[in-house]
Amino acid sequence: MLPRRSFIPTVILTGLLVGTLDIISACTHFMIATGDKSFTKVLVFVASGFFGKTAFSAGPAMAWWGLLFHYIIAFSFTLLFFLVYPKAPALRKYPVVTGLVYGLLVWCAMEFLVLPMSNIPPRHYRIANTVIGISILMVMIGLPLSLVARKFYGDGNSGDVIKS
Repeated sequence: MLPRRSFIPTVILTGLLVGTLDIISACTHFMIATGDKSFTKVLVFVASGFFGKTAFSAGPAMAWWGLLFHYIIAFSFTLLFFLVYPKAPALRKYPVVTGLVYGLLVWCAMEFLVLPMSNIPPRHYRIANTVIGISILMVMIGLPLSLVARKFYGDGNSGDVIKS
């Protein structure tokens, strides 16, 4: 039997996992939707949340800032999930549903709290992009978070003890 990982390394690795899945999906969607093969535009857009319109003319370093901000956000949602999960036993009963719902909640938090408070330029809304964005967060963030947290904390059915 392999030794159980401690809380902090598990959260870090899981944050890296979901952050990577999300950014790859977002860049892929952007490239397919626009035909533009420059995935760095997605990262610069993320950086514009902090730097505003100047991010678009500030050079290639902005892509690195965008990647940093993206992972900070991914780690924040990962940490939140790992802190709430052991306190809400109902989350363990249906891990797939839990993950998908959490992904939807992440989208709502980003769309209605984070993005309105950021400096991103106005966006044009299209229902197809909204559905794709929600789907990406549900499958690439929520679902892996739920499955990893369930593995880390146990399913609650076999006398698992939650340790941090």
